Amino acid sequence: MGQCSHETMNFSNVIGQRPAKAFLRKMAESGCIPHALMFLGTPGSGGLALALAFAQYALCENKAEGEPCGKCSNCLKAEKSVHPDLHFAFPVVGTNVTSDTFLPEWRKALEENPYFEVNQWLQRIGAENKQGNINKEECVQIVKKLSLKAFEGRYKILLMWLPEYLGKEGNRLLKLIEEPPDDTLLIFVAENQELILNTILSRCQLVKIDRLTNEEVQQGLVDLKNMPANKAMAIANLSDGDFNEALKIAAQPENDNSALFLDWLRKCYKGNGVEMASWSEQFAGLGRENQKQFLQYGLHFMREYMALKMTGRKDVRLLANELASAQNLTKIIGFGQIGRIAALFNDCAYFIERNANQKILFLDASIQLNKILRDPQFEARKQ
Repeated sequence: MGQCSHETMNFSNVIGQRPAKAFLRKMAESGCIPHALMFLGTPGSGGLALALAFAQYALCENKAEGEPCGKCSNCLKAEKSVHPDLHFAFPVVGTNVTSDTFLPEWRKALEENPYFEVNQWLQRIGAENKQGNINKEECVQIVKKLSLKAFEGRYKILLMWLPEYLGKEGNRLLKLIEEPPDDTLLIFVAENQELILNTILSRCQLVKIDRLTNEEVQQGLVDLKNMPANKAMAIANLSDGDFNEALKIAAQPENDNSALFLDWLRKCYKGNGVEMASWSEQFAGLGRENQKQFLQYGLHFMREYMALKMTGRKDVRLLANELASAQNLTKIIGFGQIGRIAALFNDCAYFIERNANQKILFLDASIQLNKILRDPQFEARKQ
């Protein structure tokens, strides 16, 4: 898992999400927190990080200027995820296994990177090919835990990550959500609204988690990884608002995808078979993750190139050296070729995931790219 280790989990440490933070602060300060909240956003946008910050804020005894104090007993326990009134539920594997079994791994995962996604989590707990779920036993335990009085805080809080994994077992929680015991907060953090029972959704106050902007991802990388701003923006451009994806890219050995990509385009345009074969052989040695990132970069470049070609405006999401190269390419790559190149990159990414022979795959892709770039049908329409 890409590491981004946080200290205090307060609102200011959560990347972006200004509207959601303002909404949650206002709600807490009014003293009227709905007993069931549904945080809904795309993977890597920070729903879990924000839910943790809100849980700590609700438990804090000395809130100041819209933040938990970070010093009271409740804060110190909440930020380590060991507060006796803060309960967690999340997808696990195994019959009758509950989240409590995996709490040590869960706490470590939150400490390292609260933006992780479900496949990373399931692999971490050794799921291999098994499906994760939130089972009947978990639901029974939740009802039991929340029927007890609060130990130390004002609230008893259940934070459930990915209620999508409840399936029909969610019906067991309807009564609890409808009529919870006093001072009980249920916080659900979801990514796919369609997989959640409508009977649960309709009983929750929705908190919309926005997809992060490139600037927010960039700032997050600068703050958490001490990364130079231009490198952080190059990664942000590839991550599509997913901070977890940005961390994964940042953790890879450094490759200059821009130089590598343009070198490949040049070799394919020239069509020298020996050069293309040599490039494909070297590229096959980079490993799957680097290859996927390279193709992701290629797709990003072609999207921005199309915007540049359509509008002629230079405010596209390309760094200065990339923009100069894109401007040079406008005489070579026409609109008709852009879609075919993007489809080729998508096909390559699909076959990499399925363990295709990488040398053969990229030599074949180089030959196809040469045909696309040199297709006389398109050569005549480049203007």
